[in-house]
Amino acid sequence: MELNKISEGKTKIVYEFDKDHVLLRFKDDITAGDGQKKDVLEGKGVLNAQTSAFFFRLLESKGIDTHYVGMMDERTMIVKKLKMIPVEVVLRNIATGSIVKRLPINEGEIFEPPIVEFFLKDDQRHDPLLNYYHMEYLKLLNRKEAEQIEDIMIKVNQILSSFIKSKGLILYDFKLEFGRLGNKLVIGDEISLDSMRIRDNSGRIYDKDLYRKGQDISIVKASYEEFLKRIIS
Repeated sequence: MELNKISEGKTKIVYEFDKDHVLLRFKDDITAGDGQKKDVLEGKGVLNAQTSAFFFRLLESKGIDTHYVGMMDERTMIVKKLKMIPVEVVLRNIATGSIVKRLPINEGEIFEPPIVEFFLKDDQRHDPLLNYYHMEYLKLLNRKEAEQIEDIMIKVNQILSSFIKSKGLILYDFKLEFGRLGNKLVIGDEISLDSMRIRDNSGRIYDKDLYRKGQDISIVKASYEEFLKRIIS
């Protein structure tokens, strides 16, 4: 079947499927630094598709609305057609990454309660931080919607943190994207090691920070493979 491509990003391609659904195909590309660093990691698309599908099914089983419908093949998801909001929403349990560069916060500080942040999806501007006023002015989200998303992020965090802890791992932070399905806000995009930070009790990194920090892509792939095996076992 010949597919009509709707759009292509750094790591995924969106194809038409039917009037209510699209196909989300995961590529083998791995990027960092707003796409300035890029490599091909053979098999990564399958790993991220399978990891995302697992977490979407987990969230759906707990009553969280996502775009996930099923799998077309091992690297292609069938998902609900959403009107995506160009905002990345990050929940932080433990300090690492950009927050320790932006604010007087030390690596490894525990956030209780967790911190939720909104960022504009804009590589040229390096995904600037947003507040409620910015989002209302830019007509991205109104305050009620932003607060609703914060509530969803807290619920998702409880589900993911508990599950990941049961596998002997720690969820430092994660990023979600949302879209509109009618009047409903629904989780879209992906939930994979490209969009979350996972450590173990020794501080070993499992996620894309390995690539950001310059590890060989074979080590990155092995970590992604190990994580998927661990969560599905």
